[in-house]
Order: sequence, then C-alpha cells, then structure tokens
Amino acid sequence: MKATWIDDGTEIPRETLLAEGILNDQLPTDPAGYQPTMDTLKDERGYIHQDQVELRPETPNLDAICAKFDDEHLHEEDEVRFVLEGEGIFDIRSRDDRWMRVKVEEGDLIVVPAKRYHRFELTETKTIRCVRLFQDQSGWVPVYRQEAAPAAS
Repeated sequence: MKATWIDDGTEIPRETLLAEGILNDQLPTDPAGYQPTMDTLKDERGYIHQDQVELRPETPNLDAICAKFDDEHLHEEDEVRFVLEGEGIFDIRSRDDRWMRVKVEEGDLIVVPAKRYHRFELTETKTIRCVRLFQDQSGWVPVYRQEAAPAAS
C-alpha cells in the first residue's frame, strides 16, 4: 500500500493513516491466511456480511460500474476492502479536507471509516478482486457529495 498527499505528492506514513481512522494492513491472500483477520474485524466492528467483488476488463458495463465509484461519496458504514488480486486507487478526504491517495494492491487491507468522503478508481490494469465486509445486508450504498448551494442574494 502506498499513500501520498495529492496536493504535494509527499508520502503519508501508515501512522498518519491510522490517526485519520483509516485501518490498513498487509495480509496473506490465501483464505487460511486472511480469514482469521476478517473474522476478528467482524466480531470487533459488527460486520455481518462478507462477499467478494471482481472487476476485469471483460466485465460487462465496466465503465458504468466504475462511474459509480469515481464521484466523491461517503457511506453510512465503513468501507472494508481486502485485495486478493489486482489494484485500485482510493482518494480519501482527510479530517482537514485534504486529499490522500492510497493505492491498494494484492494483500492490502483498507478500512475507510464511515461518513468519510472518498472516491475509487481502477488502475490501467482495470483488474481488482476484493473481499468486502458490511454491517448491513444491503451492501454498498453511496451518498454522493453535493456541491454547496450558492449563497442567497
């Protein structure tokens, strides 16, 4: 996992991500290696549903699917992703509203905290396969950021 500030390109240490509430770790990609961590997260954070999502260049309607992720949005629950294959980029707002860019690759676990604005895009490989955890059976529900309304005149 590599994290940088978008505005100046400086590296963001793991400790800063943790201070921002962004859990991040490196795990083995075989189920025996990662499942104990997933089970612990479920127990500690109340996640009740686990599944996998896979996107590849041949995925039908890939561009339309990706368009849902690349607009700035948040979720009412944490966004948990463990990358089994491929890679992607999370742009996450810091508490002081700066953009952090976090590239996730095979073996990376990331938890974007609930109610934190972010966006996601695939890299040029257009391939990612992830384990996802949810606190609600309805799964991935975005709340898109709206531009501030103009001041009344």
